[in-house]
Amino acid sequence: MFTLFKERAENQESSVERNEASIWLTTGDQKNLLTQKSPLPFSKIEEKNIPTITIDRETKYQTMDGFGAAITGSSAYLINNKLNQSSKEMLLKDLFSANGIHISYVRHSIGGSDFSVDDKGNASNYTYADEEDISLSHFSVDKDQEVINVLQEARSQNQNLKIMGTPWTAPSWMKYGEKTFNGWYLDYTTEETYKAYADYFVRYIKSYEERGLPIDSITIQNEPDFTSPNYPTMSMSAEEQAVFIGKYLGPALESNEIDTKIIAYDHNWEGASEFISTVFQNEDTNKYTEGTAFHCYKGTPESMTRVHVNFPDKHIYLSECSGGEWSEDFGDNLSWQMSNLIIGGPRNWAKTVLMWNTALDEKGGPTNGGCENCRGVVTINQETGKVTKNVEYYSIGHASKFVQAKAIRIASTSYPGIIETVAYENIDHSTVLIALNPSDKETRFQVNDRGSFFTYTLPPKSAVTFIWEKK
Repeated sequence: MFTLFKERAENQESSVERNEASIWLTTGDQKNLLTQKSPLPFSKIEEKNIPTITIDRETKYQTMDGFGAAITGSSAYLINNKLNQSSKEMLLKDLFSANGIHISYVRHSIGGSDFSVDDKGNASNYTYADEEDISLSHFSVDKDQEVINVLQEARSQNQNLKIMGTPWTAPSWMKYGEKTFNGWYLDYTTEETYKAYADYFVRYIKSYEERGLPIDSITIQNEPDFTSPNYPTMSMSAEEQAVFIGKYLGPALESNEIDTKIIAYDHNWEGASEFISTVFQNEDTNKYTEGTAFHCYKGTPESMTRVHVNFPDKHIYLSECSGGEWSEDFGDNLSWQMSNLIIGGPRNWAKTVLMWNTALDEKGGPTNGGCENCRGVVTINQETGKVTKNVEYYSIGHASKFVQAKAIRIASTSYPGIIETVAYENIDHSTVLIALNPSDKETRFQVNDRGSFFTYTLPPKSAVTFIWEKK
């Protein structure tokens, strides 16, 4: 019996020793761009005096929903109108299929945004109910058709693709002052406005469902603390979000048997805590609200952990971050995005990490009054149709290609500024470890998985994803 046990133990040990970690590398000098490298075998040999990344499967955190970007009107226009059919199919496969980077979560605007254009590429400001009618009898999502087409084709590449919808504004006639731009808020003088706006969300969700596009989540208002004279915006205080969700939107979704998640806030890391605390102090709102969404433009990702500590039963979503021509160095951009978004987001409880525009043109457009130097995940040249993959493509890809839907984040050692990491256990029990070297010199480190080790040297300002099967 002892001999049999010993043989089993030796066989188990040798199977671990034969296990290999697959490697995918992106370097700051761009000599490797999500490049698959030769796998590394595990061994029982531990190297001394180097940073050790220990994987701890027993310590589990959030379940992931996915990684991706926004299909804006501008992105959809370029994909539909500036690519021939072959190039379009190739790009969508590259972005959404398992053979590409396998984006699993996307966001889009409910109506117009600062990147909404018509089928000619001209700025377009619209909602689904521009004609004043409290019964919403003229409600229509037809002006979203370019976006709908791309979402449908993306979902054909990834049947598990999830969608988040976000409004930039309510119809102007529902707003105090009746203005599309310059913010303003829902008309608080009549309860009928709130009821109609709740119905507006219900009709949107049902309309997209009819088109084969189930809406996983909605945020209540894009950047509720920011208004612009140049594109659709709307102010929405924490108190107003609480009233709207708790008394109107939550009950409306419930009575229509809609299980789309309601997400509050949807603005910067900085300034989040007070707003979110006010929202969740409302008992009805708390009951109906799944969690909170964040943007990256002010503050640090640690603010999401502070919110999690205060509201541990609510989920965290990182819903928007854009790269741009304000920072052109590939290695610097890769380091910042990996540190703050791809690694820093989930390490601070984010279930999603979403970039802003999936595609923009060579001039950062076409825009509708918004950012004039933002960068898409890819660039589509309007003249030539050439597709260029930007640093955002590789940042997202280091996670989306390997981290499966419903993967669970597990503990991994991280050394800020030296070797930063995040780890997952997939539903097939494979392990994913994403690591970043944000420093200016190469760094050697080792990974320890239950007493089996491999050692790796990561170039400066570079990122790597390891994946291995559980043995």
